[in-house]
Amino acid sequence: MPKLSRYFSRAIWLKIHLYLALVGGFFFALIGLSGSLNVYRAELDSFFNPQLTIEQPQARYQSLDTILAAIKAAHPQRLGSWTLEMPQTPEAMLTAWYEKPQETYFDYYAPLMVSVNPYTAEVVDSRFWGQTAMTWLMDLHTQLHCDAFGWQSVGVLGALLMVSVLTGLTLWWPAGGLRHAFAFRYNQGWMRLLMDLHRWLGLASSAALLVLAFTGLQLSYPQLLEAITGADDMGHGNNGKPVLSKAQPTNRPVRLEAAEFVARGAFPKATLRRVTTPVGDSGTYRINLRQAGEVNHKHPFTMVWIDRWSGQIKAVRDPQKFNAGEQLMTWMWPLHTGEALGAAGRFAWFLAGLCPAYFYVSGLLHWLHKRGVVRDRPVRWELLRLAAIHAWQAGQRGWVWALPLVKSALKQLLVWLEKLKAKYLDKFDKKV
Repeated sequence: MPKLSRYFSRAIWLKIHLYLALVGGFFFALIGLSGSLNVYRAELDSFFNPQLTIEQPQARYQSLDTILAAIKAAHPQRLGSWTLEMPQTPEAMLTAWYEKPQETYFDYYAPLMVSVNPYTAEVVDSRFWGQTAMTWLMDLHTQLHCDAFGWQSVGVLGALLMVSVLTGLTLWWPAGGLRHAFAFRYNQGWMRLLMDLHRWLGLASSAALLVLAFTGLQLSYPQLLEAITGADDMGHGNNGKPVLSKAQPTNRPVRLEAAEFVARGAFPKATLRRVTTPVGDSGTYRINLRQAGEVNHKHPFTMVWIDRWSGQIKAVRDPQKFNAGEQLMTWMWPLHTGEALGAAGRFAWFLAGLCPAYFYVSGLLHWLHKRGVVRDRPVRWELLRLAAIHAWQAGQRGWVWALPLVKSALKQLLVWLEKLKAKYLDKFDKKV
């Protein structure tokens, strides 16, 4: 009987690593690069849309009822539920979400995002998800712009990336032992240099990439980890099971501000994150709060449901009472985005997301070199140093010149996309 080690030889690991890179390497790079930019999605969105930054924050916000009235006045035709997401910084806008607008009703995910100045209740801008630069990039990262199929494919790619990283770690230890494992041969040609960097970066980024790949797989298929941990309804953005009102409707429903006040009674030290208004007579207010210690800042799991007619608390979700499996699930999204790791963690995630692109390019060049398609060349460090200095100086000059043009071009592109979409929607409406 052949030894088991024969089936797990270095040659086998090398083939698995190679075929995964050739088949999925481009997608690993694409998802990694888009993920790196999405780490700073809020900051980049503010950069491209300076009108959404409040230059002079005031002492107090307007009441939630005043803000909601302003939103409904700006969009009187949009009936149903609104979700008000509170700003996380004094300079940020409040964002009101309308999940299924008529203009994008048949899209996989394209809610309306209304930006409101919380100090004045002024509606500053209204945009559709997928029609801004950063939301377009987010869709590329999460679903490759292929809707549900793309969402599931990204999860599969996450699993394949884990295999690629693990086989890469296996191959990192060469036959020559420790000395060759940490070798950095900068004077033996470009191909050797590229592959030494490939190994060094692979080792340095392996832990981060495994975490990102695993959490990405879980976000695409939350039911897998939920089944193992016994944690139900804990997927990202999950709002729990529907909580309905059984009270008799009256002419004086509870106002939004009052519902929020009642919800705070259950968690007096918590911070308000979002409020969702009821749908229909049986709907309830859903108040989303964040308690101290919750790792998820943007989508915390503390929730209170308030009856819109009686003003009574109908249900409560308290993360401090979660079991171990549920606590684990609360980490998935903030760990994937780096939110749970602070500013240093987010930057580390940004760098880790860039690595698959380098692995793909360097590995592909090495593969082509072994087949005689690409020639090796000596590394001329002095020329590289001078080229880097000139490139840096030219980049500084070019950035100052190109920045206004880039911002203008992006705005024009978004306007054109909006007109194009409106045109096709109009044709669709006429056919219907």
